[in-house]
Amino acid sequence: QVHLVESGGAPVQPGGSLRLACTASENTYSPNSMAWFRQAPGKGREGVAGIATSGGYTKYPYFYADSVKGRFTISQDAGKKTVYLQLNNLKPEDTAMYYCAAGRNYLSAFWYIEDRYEYWGQGTQVTVSS
Repeated sequence: QVHLVESGGAPVQPGGSLRLACTASENTYSPNSMAWFRQAPGKGREGVAGIATSGGYTKYPYFYADSVKGRFTISQDAGKKTVYLQLNNLKPEDTAMYYCAAGRNYLSAFWYIEDRYEYWGQGTQVTVSS
């Protein structure tokens, strides 16, 4: 089985920045898409951003939730070993547990559907407060 490991979550003040990272424990695993979700207390998981992580065709290489467009950036390293989420201009409403997800489904307009991903990390906590 594949384990995804997230890192980078921390307490931060409003307006601050964080960089989250996600790496698969099995280095031969090659998902076709990965995504970041978040879950605030009492709420369900919300898709934050998705990225195409293989050479397979996809119409759009990135997707973002409207609430984070212009503030968050999803990316992967040159060797495709790690996927990142850069969080800028953080707001209190960004406070949540952030989860990394990976799957064989190609990135599509339905990237935000949880069931499209087979593997999930344990989460990393982002807390934005004064």
